[in-house]
Amino acid sequence: LLRAGRELVASDTAELDERLKELGRILGDVRDLDVLLARLEAEAAELGGRDGKRAESLLATLRTERSCSRSRQLAALRSDEYLALLDDTSRAIDELEPSGSGVTLDEVADRASARLRKAVRKLPDDPANENLHAVRKKGKRARYAAELAGRKKLVRRAKKLQDVLGEHQDAVVAAERLRELAAGAAPEQALVAGRLLEREEERRSEARTAWPKAWRKLSKAI
Repeated sequence: LLRAGRELVASDTAELDERLKELGRILGDVRDLDVLLARLEAEAAELGGRDGKRAESLLATLRTERSCSRSRQLAALRSDEYLALLDDTSRAIDELEPSGSGVTLDEVADRASARLRKAVRKLPDDPANENLHAVRKKGKRARYAAELAGRKKLVRRAKKLQDVLGEHQDAVVAAERLRELAAGAAPEQALVAGRLLEREEERRSEARTAWPKAWRKLSKAI
């Protein structure tokens, strides 16, 4: 929200923004692994039998990685730096000074939406995964700007686009990690990784089919 409304604020929040970004990275590392493990564990359970057990063994590497990330996260949240960040964030918000800009919140939302529309228009017929991920990030920024402006319909539809493209990105990441796990696994586990990989490719394909509809609905609210 601070970024979305930056031109309306005279206070310098750049240093705070960097500290919040670093906290977001620490939290995001665990969150991403939580999402990845949740989806792969559910799919492994659906396999059942020996393949289900082999899949569970295959995911042990991700659980170890998650445990290490969680330890780093807890250390960060118990640190004096984190407590100082809470205090500094609260103080910065209380002491925000208006920039005196004549720009309205609706104009801020319109500009963010225009950047999103431009990004969608520039997409090729068969966009690469990273292109869709970039659109998702612009959609998220448009949503935050719409929240500032109180444009609820735009927020709801931007969130739907964000969710669909988020599912696409999660499937892309899951497929990449499965390929990595398969490369160093025993043949039986590699075969199971291939079965899980097929499911992720199906989910990615479904999201690719669904996102244009979510965009069309959003574009009507812009």
